[in-house]
Amino acid sequence: MRPRIEVGLIRARDEIGVLRLRIEEGFVRARVEEDFMRVIAGSARGRRLKAVRGDTTRPITDRAKEALFSILGEWISDARVLDLFAGTGAVGIEALSRGAAWCDFVDLAPTAVETVRENLEHTGLSAHAAVKRRDAFKLLGTPPAEAYDLIYIAPPQYRGWWLDALRGVDRTAGWIAPDGLAIVQIGPREDVPVELERLREIDRRKYGGVRLIFYALIDDRADAEEV
Repeated sequence: MRPRIEVGLIRARDEIGVLRLRIEEGFVRARVEEDFMRVIAGSARGRRLKAVRGDTTRPITDRAKEALFSILGEWISDARVLDLFAGTGAVGIEALSRGAAWCDFVDLAPTAVETVRENLEHTGLSAHAAVKRRDAFKLLGTPPAEAYDLIYIAPPQYRGWWLDALRGVDRTAGWIAPDGLAIVQIGPREDVPVELERLREIDRRKYGGVRLIFYALIDDRADAEEV
């Protein structure tokens, strides 16, 4: 069994400002600089990542990505990862570069699927990944062959898709390993309450216009001990 990660007790290093961000009507506009869209650490450190053509995806800033993986730390080693709405594949590729055992990348857009494959090839991480052109919501309707330690959910903004995807993970048993995490990346205006049965929110962080919300399975044993 993998160790439990105490997300709420870890202070992420969020002072790394690799992007200049400006907020316009709630949307984050990222001005691309020399080190935007790169692998930050690990075996593929420094490798540039290709963007999706005509991008309608939700890329994560390097600042938020560095903070996220500072929180996860060594816990990501040997993890099984699912990168939903993968876009460029930046989060899953960062996980693989830092020692994750495997990552499944899922996106319905052909351009995104092509981009993830090219980025995996460029970073030399293709052997530890599979790229699937699938509808994420249909995928979450049936249990996977094997549970994931980390599920990252970052769909296009302002469509409510993060709620549907998170509910899918919550509704269908078997997606998250006992000590795993589901992490949602949203914008501040998308942050609304969500009722879940199997998952509970354990932490949240804000980095500019990026909000990360962490969910874990409800621990029935811990609840029983408290009673």
